[in-house]
Amino acid sequence: MPLAYGFAEYGGPDTQQFLDPAVPEPGPGQLLVAVHAAGVNPADWKIRAGTRKDTVPVTLPAVLGREVSGVVTAVGDRVDGFAVGDAVFGATATGFGGYAEYTLLNAHGTAHKPERVSFAAAATVPVAVGTAFDIVDALAVSDADTVLVVGAGGGVGSAATQLARARGARVLGVASAGKRDLVEAAGASWIESGDDAATRVAGTTAIVDLVGGATLRTFAAAVPGARIVSVADPAGAAELGGSGVERRRTTEVFTTVAALIADGTVDPCVEQTFPLSEAGAALAAVESGHARGKVVIAVR
Repeated sequence: MPLAYGFAEYGGPDTQQFLDPAVPEPGPGQLLVAVHAAGVNPADWKIRAGTRKDTVPVTLPAVLGREVSGVVTAVGDRVDGFAVGDAVFGATATGFGGYAEYTLLNAHGTAHKPERVSFAAAATVPVAVGTAFDIVDALAVSDADTVLVVGAGGGVGSAATQLARARGARVLGVASAGKRDLVEAAGASWIESGDDAATRVAGTTAIVDLVGGATLRTFAAAVPGARIVSVADPAGAAELGGSGVERRRTTEVFTTVAALIADGTVDPCVEQTFPLSEAGAALAAVESGHARGKVVIAVR
């Protein structure tokens, strides 16, 4: 039986465990993929904790993870453009996870991996870099903007910074002192997170929020009229005249984002890589809230 890592019931890290699911059969429109790398995201532990029950259905025990790269090993009916042996990446199909030796992807949400993009980098696209791409598009960022990225030291924040800079915008990145070098390397002017951070954001025209709550409200109050998109707190953003982000998990979008990685426009900033045998430690690094850049599990 293949190895996988997930959780047996909703709760804390103590519910996590290794699983041995059968290799799934791809249904119509699906691909079976031998996973090479899986991205680790805050959403993973939130799903385990049960805070996403209404939006992410799972059948327990469930395998963790939503974004992977790998090689196609079987193709379901009604699939065009993919064949066994293709190197691909995508978001896992409903009911399947990424921290596993094998998983299922929907073909309409899968893209071919460019040769110049590593499996680790490709595994960051479906959730992390793809989210940043959709945020920057939703904000219609241009060279006339000063973009404030709240939570600029993580995978989504770093990618959003680079994408906004690629459009000619000035970027202010809020993060802890330990992430200053990463924020500045992405092209932002670093602002240390803390009580006085909101006093240093004059001129901001658009806010990328990855923290939410009181932090979001404080920054929004400091720059009234700024456009807002929040991943962490869509409801709070809506109250402030902004919104959450509508994800476009399509082959077309993923192909576009991967091309930006291939040509050097975006560096996914994979800062930590763990083997599948240490998947629990990988998720703990993200759940701590202190992880720099992107954390990836190397399966093969």
